[in-house]
Amino acid sequence: MKPEEYFFKDDGSIPNNKLPLLLYKNAFSERGKSGAEWLEKRFSENNWRNSWRNGVYDYHHYHSNTHEVLGVYSGKALLQLGGEKGEKLEVTAGDVIVIPAGVGHKNLGSEDFQIVGAYPNGMDHDMNYGKDQERPQSDKNIAEVPLPESDPVLGKDEGLPKIWAGG
Repeated sequence: MKPEEYFFKDDGSIPNNKLPLLLYKNAFSERGKSGAEWLEKRFSENNWRNSWRNGVYDYHHYHSNTHEVLGVYSGKALLQLGGEKGEKLEVTAGDVIVIPAGVGHKNLGSEDFQIVGAYPNGMDHDMNYGKDQERPQSDKNIAEVPLPESDPVLGKDEGLPKIWAGG
């Protein structure tokens, strides 16, 4: 399973990250409650913890102190990733998105959209909205976020560790 990679440049308000956002299309087959449980278990097995179930906010935001994974277990959504100048991507049940620290995300519209989110090493996340006063501290935070040891779906040997390490 090879993810799609998306790169986003600093747009002046959303810092984004030099690391690519990873989108795994049809990464799992379970749906609904069993899909949510499958995601929570798989993420936890790969040390992506502090999980929650909900959706994506309908305004631009990013986390400067941790990466984030979102697994879609129901419905679909059109997400804007990388800020106003970023990409609009449709995600559907079965997709998994790994969002590097600093990459903006916003829900532009959804239908029965439900996700499980989690963070490497069970980190707590901060909330940033692209406001001037957030920087340069958010830039400093993003630069200090360590690379995860494992991919939330594929584990230590495939996906994220190889892609984000440049190999």
